[in-house]
Amino acid sequence: AQHSGTPLSNQEYRQFFRSLRAARRASTVCLLREMYGCQNTLVQRLDKYENHGVIPEGPICSELQETRVFPDFCTFSFYRCTKKRYFIKV
Repeated sequence: AQHSGTPLSNQEYRQFFRSLRAARRASTVCLLREMYGCQNTLVQRLDKYENHGVIPEGPICSELQETRVFPDFCTFSFYRCTKKRYFIKV
């Protein structure tokens, strides 16, 4: 059992993006995020699903060498979208 607000496991990420049909669907979600922002209800549902029911509050730490801290989950998600690095975890 995972704790609320924690990122998905590798297996859960595979399932998450399988339902989005991998990069094509993930890029569609990124387009929605870009067009409507993080306040969009669909985007928020996906963010909550990705984090076991809770959108984490900032700051957000990442596995990235070049950028380890983001002010909030929305900024982190936008970064993943712009870099097309959908599987980066916090």
